[in-house]
Amino acid sequence: MARIARAFFMINRVRQKFRPPICQVFESPVHLAAFGGGVGLSPVAPGTFGTLAAIPFWFLLSWLSLEAYAISVSILFLLGCWVCGRSAKLIGVSDYRGIVFDEMIGFLVTATPLLDVLHWRSGPLWAWLLVAFILFRIFDIAKPPPIGWFDRNVHGGLGIMLDDTIAAVPAGALLAIALRVFH
Repeated sequence: MARIARAFFMINRVRQKFRPPICQVFESPVHLAAFGGGVGLSPVAPGTFGTLAAIPFWFLLSWLSLEAYAISVSILFLLGCWVCGRSAKLIGVSDYRGIVFDEMIGFLVTATPLLDVLHWRSGPLWAWLLVAFILFRIFDIAKPPPIGWFDRNVHGGLGIMLDDTIAAVPAGALLAIALRVFH
């Protein structure tokens, strides 16, 4: 575990050497979207803040049917591939840690099983959102196989989006299991 934490720290230290000017982020719609409306500018844990920023979007989309939710998240994923790739190219850093659109989509994928919570009682919704948040952050930060492979080997906007989306799948599966166990 210490090895993982040390590697995570070193990767983030290298990525953090460059910091785009705040005005650049707020003047460009591409950067504004990629940086999650500005939350990616946080000097500490921008991915965590990006994940938190996804919660209001989950509430907005949660009233859709499962099919409409899946289509909406898929469209946002495709948009994210372009937005994140373009933003990374414009600032000249392949996967800058302040680009958090990928964390936002990852959380939306992880929280998909929570759509059922709106229709039946299985505990307070805020507690399940917290569980979804924690599970996604664990998988996103630790990047167990094959997530880490995708993070290292797939580049561009697709690479930025893909590792977080793949991390969301086991996180969402564990969330679904927990919902069934505690229902």
